Amino acid sequence: MPKASFNAPTAAQVLSELPADYEAAMHQLERLVAQMEAGDMPLDQLLVAYQRGAALLRVCREKLQAVEEQIKVLDNGVLKPWKNT
Repeated sequence: MPKASFNAPTAAQVLSELPADYEAAMHQLERLVAQMEAGDMPLDQLLVAYQRGAALLRVCREKLQAVEEQIKVLDNGVLKPWKNT
């Protein structure tokens, strides 16, 4: 049985079309992690998935950092602890 050929995407392709918002990036990341944990991916696809996941994680962190900075501005430069009651 011949092996399916897999052409690994370039870095530009892995990073292309990243979601613009946190929720979409987190949703994609969660789906990707579930696929990776299922253990059905060939090694080449796992590497690409890992790279895509790292890019999605970076998007999430950047969005959270931006929100944190906005909160600091609203609180006069002091980041206050979140009181979840």
